[in-house]
Amino acid sequence: KFSDCASALNEAGLVKKTDIKADCSIQGITYNSREVAEGFLFVCKGAHFKETYLTDAISRGAAAYVSETEYEAGRDIEAIIVKDIRAAMPVIAKAFYGDLSAEIKMIGITGTKGKSTTAYFLRAILDDYLTDTKGVKSAICSGIDNYDGVNLEEAHLTTPEIMELYHHMNNAVNSGIPFMEMEVSSQALKYDRVAGVQYELACFLNIGTDHISDMEHKDFEDYFGSKLLIFDQANSACINMDSEEFERIEQAATKTGRVVRFSEKNAAANVYAENIVSDRGKVEFDAVIRDVPGYEDDRLHIDLAAFGVINVRNAVAAVAMAAMLGVPGRYIVSGLGRALTPGRMEVYRSADGKYIGIVDYAHNKLSYEALLSAISGEFPDRNIVMVFGSTGGKAINRREELGSIAGKYCSHVVLTEDDGGEEDIPSICREIAGYLGDECSYEIIPDRPEAIRHAVEQADEKSIVIAAGKAREHYQKRGDHFIEIEADVDVMRKAIALKGEK
Repeated sequence: KFSDCASALNEAGLVKKTDIKADCSIQGITYNSREVAEGFLFVCKGAHFKETYLTDAISRGAAAYVSETEYEAGRDIEAIIVKDIRAAMPVIAKAFYGDLSAEIKMIGITGTKGKSTTAYFLRAILDDYLTDTKGVKSAICSGIDNYDGVNLEEAHLTTPEIMELYHHMNNAVNSGIPFMEMEVSSQALKYDRVAGVQYELACFLNIGTDHISDMEHKDFEDYFGSKLLIFDQANSACINMDSEEFERIEQAATKTGRVVRFSEKNAAANVYAENIVSDRGKVEFDAVIRDVPGYEDDRLHIDLAAFGVINVRNAVAAVAMAAMLGVPGRYIVSGLGRALTPGRMEVYRSADGKYIGIVDYAHNKLSYEALLSAISGEFPDRNIVMVFGSTGGKAINRREELGSIAGKYCSHVVLTEDDGGEEDIPSICREIAGYLGDECSYEIIPDRPEAIRHAVEQADEKSIVIAAGKAREHYQKRGDHFIEIEADVDVMRKAIALKGEK
């Protein structure tokens, strides 16, 4: 009932005014007017919200609305006027769907880099375990795609809005799925997009300087502090001993009451890697597990399906989480033996093996340093040619960081579009170019698919071409719209194949 929603919001101290007429039965909740159906509750959110959106929602059957502002267009339907719409959304979602995190074990993964890869590694482990024991696969909400037992869809946010998250959780619960892995961004934690969700396990991978801008976090402390909030709503924690600011991460994690530490090489950790061997990207290592509550000490030999020694750190995190969740070792081995992350270190070789292209989602300082240092180590005999850009209107510091790191490792770069928004693409590219240094040459080609094709066409047998930032995404943000384009993976695959035929 609509009055149930009003009661929950009132109990949270968020109500300014209510207008309950017939106390309608709510059939669904959404903030997107195009998703409204008969009997829906419509949430008016966003700095750019227009009253016409409410009019559209009502025309589609909205029976009630919640907003910070009272609208004339909604005079004939039920309404709740609230003090803070962001804070209200989790309350509304929980009132409508119930406390779903009590019915499914949520695993939240946060960090500056590696969230997607780690989530997919854990997903493969849990899928092997659940397929064998329960006949289902795990659910996932990631920056790449979302799967909830009913829907599989491409993601547009690292962490979905709370109403979408509850919708996915509800589908997963109804599908009999016991686990959901999800990436949890600093923005989601700061702006209540996961408020009210209790995590069975929270994993903190690392922290770096990213997302610092007027549009996101005002400074590093705001960014880091936002990420640490995940431990306020977690039953246990899995933390990286190799991370910067580890002492503060560990201090915040202790409030969960159950903490396991992992490391790429540090034998003081509960879970760590030994005997790491990489042969031009084919990686194997031993994962040592000890003193994990409820889990028998073990040593597992892992043959990673994923390319590059860079993935050992993400694999160790997945091993630690799987152990904390009680997954037997054989499923950890089998899962990591087949786990591939769409858009992460995807390698394309020409038929004759002479030409190599790599596509990766890397888009910030930590991920660039990790990617390029790994590639230079795996292919010391090849020059690195890189195609990349930087976003418009946010994370402005990335331009200097990405330019400096690219200049350190690359012989040549092709600067291009990467969700420029309302900024001029060539201007962004020229700004990046100013940080490349004297040893790295560059070109500017704003059309991203053309930039990748050009880089491959110009490459010789002593080069390796990397396209970073977009990977499998099929859209570019231009102005305030998303325009569909050919994905980096498709462009690279075709270009490398064609190059090998010449």
